[in-house]
Amino acid sequence: MTSPDKTLQGLIIAAAAVLVVGGGLMPRSPGAEPALKTATAFVRGEGITADSAKPDSAKADSAAIATPSSTEGVATRVALGKLALLVRPLSHPKALATAFHSYFAYKAAHPSEVKKPLLYFVDYGLPATQPRGYVFDMSTLKIVDGPFTVAHGRGSAPSKLSIPTRFSNAIGSAATSLGLYLTKATYAFTGHSGGRAYSSIGMRLMGVSRGFNDNAFTRGVVAHGAPYVTPSKAGRSEGCPAMEPTRAERLLPELANGAMVFLFAPDQKWMTADPWVAN
Repeated sequence: MTSPDKTLQGLIIAAAAVLVVGGGLMPRSPGAEPALKTATAFVRGEGITADSAKPDSAKADSAAIATPSSTEGVATRVALGKLALLVRPLSHPKALATAFHSYFAYKAAHPSEVKKPLLYFVDYGLPATQPRGYVFDMSTLKIVDGPFTVAHGRGSAPSKLSIPTRFSNAIGSAATSLGLYLTKATYAFTGHSGGRAYSSIGMRLMGVSRGFNDNAFTRGVVAHGAPYVTPSKAGRSEGCPAMEPTRAERLLPELANGAMVFLFAPDQKWMTADPWVAN
């Protein structure tokens, strides 16, 4: 039986071959072989040490985004090769590509912050009646859970069942904020639905897409369980990517403290200006 490491290395080499033959991102050069070895370790979460960590600053982010490495490009293509056919439907051909590239780019820029290889992805280009949430293991390139229904903010759509079209980073907007988030701690969440209070587990989120979701922590945008989310449809939140209560109890402790969240929609302004997506 072929080992997982051999399979992953083969996928990366195959992806690199496609890039070379097709005139893609990776050139024929003496540095190609080290790049492949680095990509293998990168997807598995190995080979990143404190010496390679970049400063946690806007300047470092800008440099990382402006000069994407071939390692991140190959890792993204490998992830797409393993998962793209399993994630259907999608609202846009680049939905998964932007999520995976953003994840790998942030991980490369801030390796000490991405402590868990999990990515919670939501495609808000789909309606609330469509299961549109997934959790991926970005190390093994497998689906941990999904698809499942996820709520969007009431400020993003005029009705419970419509597709969200308005996204905002503003305090008081009650809208969904697109982009990449880093997960923080869980806590005892309380909310209201149908005039009644309810309790669930919550997980705090720190938005890292400057200008698009970096007010999330201040706004109180969190992942949590909600009774208005069922297997067949999701009601509207105050901007939180809420899920079914039982699923939240199971998933959020695993996602907390160092995993990532990516909220997507085919919004052209965001796709061309979010610093982790535009490149």
